[in-house]
Amino acid sequence: MLVPRLTTPLLLAAALLAFAGRPAVPPLEQVASIPLPGVQGRIDHLAVDVQARRLYVAALGNNTVEVLDLRNNRHERSVAGFKEPQGIGVVPETSEVVVANGQGEGAEFRRGGDLHLSRSVPLGDDADNVRVDPRASRVYVGYGSGAIAALDATNGRKLGEAPVGGHPESFQLEAAGPRIFVNVPAAHHISVIDRIQMKVSATWPVTAAGANYPMALDESGRRLFLGCRTPPVVLVYDTDSGRQAGSVEVAGDTDDLFWDAGRQRLYVTAGEGFIDVVQFIGERPRRTAHLSSAAGARTSLFVPALGRLYLAVPHRGSQAAEVRVFETRD
Repeated sequence: MLVPRLTTPLLLAAALLAFAGRPAVPPLEQVASIPLPGVQGRIDHLAVDVQARRLYVAALGNNTVEVLDLRNNRHERSVAGFKEPQGIGVVPETSEVVVANGQGEGAEFRRGGDLHLSRSVPLGDDADNVRVDPRASRVYVGYGSGAIAALDATNGRKLGEAPVGGHPESFQLEAAGPRIFVNVPAAHHISVIDRIQMKVSATWPVTAAGANYPMALDESGRRLFLGCRTPPVVLVYDTDSGRQAGSVEVAGDTDDLFWDAGRQRLYVTAGEGFIDVVQFIGERPRRTAHLSSAAGARTSLFVPALGRLYLAVPHRGSQAAEVRVFETRD
């Protein structure tokens, strides 16, 4: 029997028909939920110790830090004694946890796991976001009205600070370069800090939107992403020129966004109750998923090494406080 030979167009049509018949795979799939027993109020930022498989959650409204076991997806302990914990980071070499308090004590270095206090670093009120540079053994903390402080990760000693013209929100460190990019919503700009000299080397105006709180960096693509609330958009900046290069609409009240370099995606978590996925095809951003989450669930952490996004859900009415675990899908 003769079998008809399929030409290239016919093969393409057959492939498209087969693909069209498949169910759509969501870019994020919830695989677990970890309760946060007794946690009330607003939840701020999260940090991970990948080696120990622990997640630390700054429960700002509860004045606690919650410790979660990621191997078994369970709540391990709740540690009290903080004063509005906001930012949080992990020093990989020592597994110490650095917690920035919104009131009083500035930054605290605490032992991994049980969070026993090792040392405090006074910085004044409103210590906020924390970033760790393991190569240089430094910790950076945004605080006050405002500045970025550089701390020695081995002993907590303050090495310097750079004023940025307003309270610093999210900021990102280059891995292959010396720059820190800082969101300063009160000043409607991005401050660019040379972290070797701890001096501001440039300021880039933010005019297309306001309330630029979260930030993510695509260093290899030379792109900086700003999550804005008024209106709710993500602005794309070129890190060579400092100019806006694009924008995309997202859900309202975002407080975290993360760049997935392997999939060329942004994950945007918003208090309006959605997770948005923004896909980049070349230079053009496009929102490809708008996934329901929970009211007020605006802080999160994407961990590339685990391929998972952890979303903090606050207690509101019948909605229990928890961390939802999402696995990335291609």
